[in-house]
Amino acid sequence: MYEYISGTLNGLTPAQAVIDCQGIGYLVKISLHTYSQLEGQKQVKLLLHHVVREDAQLFYGFYEESERQLFRLLISVNGVGSNTAQMMLSSLSPNEIEEAILGGAVGVLQGVKGIGLKTAQRVIVDLKDKVGKTKDDSFKLMFEQDQQVYQESESALISLGFNKKQVEKVLKAIIKINPEITVEDMIKAALRQL
Repeated sequence: MYEYISGTLNGLTPAQAVIDCQGIGYLVKISLHTYSQLEGQKQVKLLLHHVVREDAQLFYGFYEESERQLFRLLISVNGVGSNTAQMMLSSLSPNEIEEAILGGAVGVLQGVKGIGLKTAQRVIVDLKDKVGKTKDDSFKLMFEQDQQVYQESESALISLGFNKKQVEKVLKAIIKINPEITVEDMIKAALRQL
């Protein structure tokens, strides 16, 4: 199994990248999300998912581990292949897909070309618990890294009279977007949302 590829970016389109790695050019299929991260870069590193079919061997590349994990969850759903999962990640951001799955938003997933009602429902049913776990795991990592900022912000907001559950939800969203945030900025951002 191939884990990643790093080298010189020799070609880039919204659907694929060509990476020169020691004189060999590798064609890697990418999503629009990864494409936007690669624009303007010369030396790149992409995380890979290798697909072996009867008629081809394909590389799917991802700029972030979270996108690759979501891709692998999507292709585990019956009726969702690699190309469909790539189309989903090009049509919606990884966060939008996760929110649609967690919120049961069938219409959002149906908006992706090639996804019908039954497939959208199957994606939601099959992945609702799995996507929730990955989001919690990534939050735990961030939480461990910046626990003091989170706790001080939470304590301050609760002492101002805000509901603890609402405060937790808002702070989790803020720290996910900006894990390097200061206590002061976190409280200000939370006050705008509460």
